[in-house]
Amino acid sequence: MASLRKSPRSNSLPARVQAVIKQYVNAGDSVVVGLSGGVDSVVLLDVLHRLSRNISFALAAVHVNHQLQRRAGEWARFCRALCRTLEVPLKVVKVHVAPIASVEAAARTARYQAWRNVRPDFIALAHNMDDQAETVLLQLLRGSGVKGLSAMPVVRALDAESSAADVASDCPSPSESSVRSERTAVILRPLLDVPRSEIEAYARRRKLKWVEDDSNADIAFDRNFVRLEVLPVIARRYPAYRTTLVRASQHAAEAARLLDELATNDAQFSAQGMKLEALRALPLARAKNVIRYFLAARGMLMPSSKRLTECVRQLRQSRALRFCIDLGAHELLRSGDEIRLVRKTSPAAPDFSRIWRGEASLRIRELGGTLVMKRCRAGGISIDKLDSDPVTVRLRRGGERLQPDARRPRRSLKNLLQEARIPSHERDRLPLLFSGNALVFVPGIGIDAAFHARSGERAIAPVWQAD
Repeated sequence: MASLRKSPRSNSLPARVQAVIKQYVNAGDSVVVGLSGGVDSVVLLDVLHRLSRNISFALAAVHVNHQLQRRAGEWARFCRALCRTLEVPLKVVKVHVAPIASVEAAARTARYQAWRNVRPDFIALAHNMDDQAETVLLQLLRGSGVKGLSAMPVVRALDAESSAADVASDCPSPSESSVRSERTAVILRPLLDVPRSEIEAYARRRKLKWVEDDSNADIAFDRNFVRLEVLPVIARRYPAYRTTLVRASQHAAEAARLLDELATNDAQFSAQGMKLEALRALPLARAKNVIRYFLAARGMLMPSSKRLTECVRQLRQSRALRFCIDLGAHELLRSGDEIRLVRKTSPAAPDFSRIWRGEASLRIRELGGTLVMKRCRAGGISIDKLDSDPVTVRLRRGGERLQPDARRPRRSLKNLLQEARIPSHERDRLPLLFSGNALVFVPGIGIDAAFHARSGERAIAPVWQAD
């Protein structure tokens, strides 16, 4: 095979793909092509197959069978035959697409999960300049902000990508330096600056074969409607629309990066959340920007602008001690002087009770964690003092009192939890250890003085490990 570097056309499709690959992929890395069987992915596989010999990366392909089309089995067989010819390893994955309102969204979710299970260094996708222009226009019609209008980056961590709406995400994209050290799989799009017409021309020159998806003609899907009905009209007046829309997405990406920098300057972030007072001091737009940045960095879908405005309004209420914003599977909650993102959990029954029979650890699924009982000879709970009554794990029901320090009086558990700054959303899920009716231990607070073990006495030191 002739070297691509000797090609008389330095801007040829293979040369441009090679420039992208060399920027991100190292020798020995694994690159898996998302192979649908359509012309775009077939061309990408063909080009990468040629490049893999020069750059020495491991090439494979994965075909996801969504089982939504009558010809789905035919497409899988085509991909198998193609990869056998090229001697490229192929994995065909059948997925079940949940029957929800957006079939496209459900199929995308299933597809990304299948890619995640393959565990390569890079998933190479064949999105091209036309796809990018369509995405920018779709995001604009959906009212997206600058991060949505940034559309598809050349590289993005798979976990960030899969949390996005459509193919664009409000999650920060990895920089060139961070991509190489990123442990999770990275989405790589080497054809983003290549128009579809050039991809098709390459396929004809190379006499490649591909399959056609009949659903691409169905204008019931938004992307097909924009591609088939809207963009041809725009092209008559603005033939360079692809270039200009892609340029607009690049401007939006620059603005998005500046907004991220502003968020890091405006807010005070901790390992668990963001400081409340810093948020309260900000104007509305900047406070919303901080919250967007905080959620995006954790892979969350963006709430609407209306929801964010309500979020800031609640934050500014000095008495909003029970602040809570519903984000689907998660909640934004106030915890002392911070706002934290917390995964929702099913509440345990108020009369929850579990007997401890001396196990080294007690897995408590209802409370989302494990109570580990470490054996010790000092500083723990006296085992002898526990033997007189049944030992149980229960929830707070009100009125409990504890004396963690023998030099101070017994106090209400409510006050102790407040002083210890235990987040309010955690207090009702703490596993309290009782001996009979006597409260013995509270995570984050300590052991009751009446149950302290003397030096050298057999003892246990409970440790609560939340999931």
